[in-house]
Amino acid sequence: MTDIKSIPSVSVNYARNGSSTKSNTMGMRAMQERAYEKRGEQYLLIKSPPASGKSRALMFITLDKLYNQGLKKAFIVVPEKTIGASFNNEPLTQYGFWTDWEVAPQWNLCNAPGDDNGGKVGAVKSFLDSTDRVLICTHATFRFAVDRFGVEAFDGCLIAVDEFHHVSANSDNKLGIQLGQFIARDKVHIVAMTGSYFRGDAEAVLAPHDEAKFEVVTYTYYEQLNGYQYLKQLDIGYYFYTGSYTDEILSVLNPAEKTIIHIPNVNSRESTKDKIKEVEHIIHELGEWQGIDDKTGFHLVKTPNGVLKIADLVDDEAKRDMVLNTLRDPAAKHNREHVDIIIALGMAKEGFDWIWCEHALTVGYRSSLTEIIQIIGRATRDAKGKTKARFTNLIAEPDAAEDAVTDAVNDTLKAIAASLLMEQVLAPKFNFTPKNSQSVPVDGFDYGEGGYDPKKENVGFNQQTGQFQIEIKGLVEPKSKEAARICQEDLNEVIAAFVQDKTSLERGLFDTEMVPEELTQVRMGKIVKDKYPELDENDQEAVRQHAIAALNLTQQAKKILNSADDAWKAGNTALIDGVRKFAMDVRDLDIDLIDRINPFGEAYAILAKAMNEDSLKRVALVIAGKKVNLTIEEARELAKRALKFKQERGRLPSLTSQDPWEKRMAEGVAFLVRMKAEAANG
Repeated sequence: MTDIKSIPSVSVNYARNGSSTKSNTMGMRAMQERAYEKRGEQYLLIKSPPASGKSRALMFITLDKLYNQGLKKAFIVVPEKTIGASFNNEPLTQYGFWTDWEVAPQWNLCNAPGDDNGGKVGAVKSFLDSTDRVLICTHATFRFAVDRFGVEAFDGCLIAVDEFHHVSANSDNKLGIQLGQFIARDKVHIVAMTGSYFRGDAEAVLAPHDEAKFEVVTYTYYEQLNGYQYLKQLDIGYYFYTGSYTDEILSVLNPAEKTIIHIPNVNSRESTKDKIKEVEHIIHELGEWQGIDDKTGFHLVKTPNGVLKIADLVDDEAKRDMVLNTLRDPAAKHNREHVDIIIALGMAKEGFDWIWCEHALTVGYRSSLTEIIQIIGRATRDAKGKTKARFTNLIAEPDAAEDAVTDAVNDTLKAIAASLLMEQVLAPKFNFTPKNSQSVPVDGFDYGEGGYDPKKENVGFNQQTGQFQIEIKGLVEPKSKEAARICQEDLNEVIAAFVQDKTSLERGLFDTEMVPEELTQVRMGKIVKDKYPELDENDQEAVRQHAIAALNLTQQAKKILNSADDAWKAGNTALIDGVRKFAMDVRDLDIDLIDRINPFGEAYAILAKAMNEDSLKRVALVIAGKKVNLTIEEARELAKRALKFKQERGRLPSLTSQDPWEKRMAEGVAFLVRMKAEAANG
């Protein structure tokens, strides 16, 4: 069997301080308590990772809105029927809350037979006319109901949208348009919840003027995982293989780990085009098939270490419903031995709750970053005795045929983008402040062994809240409230758009002549401008600087970690130590230094180790073949930076400068002059 190699591998360790799993006197965990404090807001957006308890947080908030805030009814809107089970009856009074969560069976339309646009829409009307207070339905049912009855039929109600990243401000997104109408009418309350606020397609979820009306509650991955009781380590790896994945899957699949395998989409390069045979092949690789259990529908497979119970969610035959029901059996929820491996294609992702999952193994690139984050979320549940979890993405290595190489390059770039984003999502939160003579230490932050040094840029860390406080010389501060909010709350959304920008990734990884500032200033500058056109230039620059600082500091910390000996990087403070070490090792931590770092440099270093040399050259050639020297837009951005350069230095950048960035700005100016001359000469 060939040696399987891994690329952008992230390994994050956490303190397991138990804070995110402890409940207060009302039965609320830390994230739920934080959300409940904002229960009076008319428009509330909860950004919190999978398994943090969003469903229950919504129960607490909904009950308060119905009983104490005068709302008539509540609509709990979920993307698919299976997620409706998250809102089954809960005896909340047993844990200290003042009432229980109860939904009449006929109003959980996720369990009802019939069509989204048929009987279920009629049921919504019956509910509106009834005295009952809570209805659960899918996004589709809700869209059809609003279409049929109009937004005014829902006046005085709460509309709670789960998995809010399915909504988009795009004019084709029906639910997005309807929410815009509800907000314009201003007669409902809206609670929106999501585990990954950025959409996979980099579209905005809400129009900026609508989004500004929402009060945001953020609970980070770091807070969640750091506050667990059992899970201590999360690893994320990408593996290249050649040939058929079914022959090499055992190189990364450990049958002793509780695993969800997502086989590839039938349209992907990795698929053999026969999903049933792929499942049979995986089962065959694992051991000797003993038949199917009549009670559960699980495959039984004999291995040297005992019999594996395998749930097949790929087969569309009638027995899939039996397997699903067995997996959903509440009595089995806390039984680790209930099932060993789940094989799925389109299922077992968002909202699928199997706390024992230790390994999410995904073959082929998925349709979006959001989907990857949802799949990783399946493995990040906390469960007794589960100390490690991992996500593995198996990707086919580029082969010689040109069209296949282009596809493989795209998949590889997407995998790296997902890895970079996950590193950011899993890291502690960054707060940046400009370093000046008035700078003082911030209460609650630990500044390392020597303490706070007034003569240097400092890195403070608060273990409890999982936040960095980092001083940077020359940093532009946001002036408007919205820009300050983006720098506080939305840096990962900006970074998501940047790492999904193919040009940036391709050039950062494979263009040896690329000047880092072209990415950090020009490309990131353009992304911020496109994403937040309503901000003025100062605020756009502040957001750009904050986002690039967060990305580059995480990458530099990772670089230090990857070059360190294992003993040093094993502790849960490794990433924090890495950021601190980088800040101490440079003479000045200033924004110019941060802008001079290629954000994709460390990803390339790992890729070069992981891919065989021929494949890497082939990828580089494909990308070199697409290289465009300068677009008019980039030239304009360079000219703008050249003007700033002139204001600071009293001269324009020179084409003969030894500094590659100064030379590139000069090229931008020359390009525009040439274009102007050509236009004048017709």
